[in-house]
Amino acid sequence: MHAVSGKMSWHPQYRSSKFRHVYGKAASRDKCYDCVPITCSVHDNHFCAVNPSFIAVVTECAGGGAFLVIPIKQVKIWDIPNQLLKRNITTPKKELLGHNRRVGLIEWHPTAGNILFSSGYDYKIMIWNLDVKDAVLSEPVKIIHVHKDVVLSMSFNTDGSLLATACRDRKIRVIDPRAGTVLQEASYKSHKANKVLFLGNMKKLFSTGTSWWNNRQIALWDQNDLSVPLLEEDLDGSSGLLFPVYDSDTHMLYVVGKGDGNIRYYEISPEKPYLNYLMEYRSHLPQKGIGMMPKRGLDVAACEIFRFYKLIPTKSLIEPISMIVPRRSESYQEDIYPLTAAAQPALSAQLWLNGFNKGPLLVSLKPGSEAVSSLPQFLDPEPFTKVTDLSQQEGGRMSLEDKQKLGEIRDSRKKMKSEEELPSSKKMCLFNGSDIFECPPPKTENELLQMYFRQQEEIRRLRLLVNQRDVQIKQLKLELMNVRMDTQEN
Repeated sequence: MHAVSGKMSWHPQYRSSKFRHVYGKAASRDKCYDCVPITCSVHDNHFCAVNPSFIAVVTECAGGGAFLVIPIKQVKIWDIPNQLLKRNITTPKKELLGHNRRVGLIEWHPTAGNILFSSGYDYKIMIWNLDVKDAVLSEPVKIIHVHKDVVLSMSFNTDGSLLATACRDRKIRVIDPRAGTVLQEASYKSHKANKVLFLGNMKKLFSTGTSWWNNRQIALWDQNDLSVPLLEEDLDGSSGLLFPVYDSDTHMLYVVGKGDGNIRYYEISPEKPYLNYLMEYRSHLPQKGIGMMPKRGLDVAACEIFRFYKLIPTKSLIEPISMIVPRRSESYQEDIYPLTAAAQPALSAQLWLNGFNKGPLLVSLKPGSEAVSSLPQFLDPEPFTKVTDLSQQEGGRMSLEDKQKLGEIRDSRKKMKSEEELPSSKKMCLFNGSDIFECPPPKTENELLQMYFRQQEEIRRLRLLVNQRDVQIKQLKLELMNVRMDTQEN
C-alpha cells in the first residue's frame, strides 16, 4: 500500500531539466481563426480535434451533431485546395447502431487501424471494427458492461492493451478491453475523478477531479495498485473541469481548466516526487475547450514541443498556443524531439482483436525521416494458430497484407523443416552472424516473427547511431575549422 504524500510545493527546489524554462506563446491575431460559432453545449469535452491539415470544431446548431472543418494553412486568394471539403456532407461513411441511449465519448485505438471505442449513457462501452465493407454496423465486436453509471473518461496505455476509465460512480477502473474484465478498481472516497489518463509506459495513471470540499484536485496512481493514490493535491476552488493532456515524448503533463484562461504544466519522473511543477501559461480569455496538434504538425525550427488550439466562445475565436523550449541554436534539436508516434496504424484491426499487442510505429520529426516499426507482444505463445482459429469461428476477416505475411512465414517455416532433413555436414552454417547452434533458428511462426522484428529494431537503432555519428562528425569538423581560424588569426 502506498502512503499519500504531502502537499506539493508551487516553488520547488532547483531541478535540472531541459524543459524547466518552457513558455507558452499565443499566436498573433492574424494567425487565429475568428467568426467560428463555437458550441454552447455544457457537455464536458474538448469540442476540438486537430491534425497537421485541418481543425475540426463542434459548432452551435439546433439538434447538435454539426462541426466545422477549417484548413490549418488558410489561402489568401480564396483558392479552395483539393483536400478541403467542396460541399456539405450529409451522408456518413459508416453508421454504428448499438447504443440505446446518447453516445458521450468515442476514442480510436492508439495502434490498431479501424478499431473504435464508444461509450454512451446506457453505461456500456462498445468496440467496433470498421475494417468491413458494410455501411451500417448494427453489432459491435465486443460490449464492455462493467460500469453502473455514465463513463466520463477513457484512456489507453501505449499499445492499447489496457483501458482506463473514470465513471460518475467516483471509481477509476483499469480494464482488459478484449476480455471485458476489470483488472483494477479504485474506490478512494476523498477523490472524485472526472478525467483519467494513462501516462505512457510509466505504469501510472493521472486523474483530475474534486475533493470532499469540492476543491479541484489532481491525483497520481500506480496502475497495478489503485487502493491509494501515490499523491493527491488540491489546486483551487474553481468549478471548471480539469482536462489532463500528457506528452509521452517529453514526459510533460498539461492541465487545462475549462472556463480558465491558464494552462498548468508539469514534468513526470519515475521516482518521487513523481510530479514536478514547471510553470503556468496565463491568459485573461477563458477557454471552452481545447484541441491538440499531433507532434508531426509542430514547427521544429522554432523549438515548438506542443501546440494547443484554444476555443474562446466569447469572441468566436480559435487561438493557437505554442509551447516553446528557448534555444539559441536554429539547428534541429534532437534532445527535445525523440522518436514519436507516426500517423499509420501499427497493426490491423483483426490482429488486435485476435490477441496481438504492438506499440505505435515511430517516426523522427527530423525532415526526411522514415517511420520505424516497434516490437510486437503476444498474449499467447502460439498467436498465429489462434488468429486462424478465431477468424474462422467468429467470422473475422484478415486483411490481404496480414494473409500474405502469414503465408510468407509458413513458407519459410516449411523451408526450415526441409533443411533440417539434410545431412549434418551440410547443416553447419552461420545464422544471423553466429554459429547455428549458438543461435538456433526459430522453430515456430511466433519465434520467426519475433526474430524478424528484433532484426528490424536492430537496423533502426543502427541507423539512428549512424545519424548521430554523422552529426558529431560535422560538429567536430566545424570546431576544428574554428580552431584553425583562431590559430591563423593569432
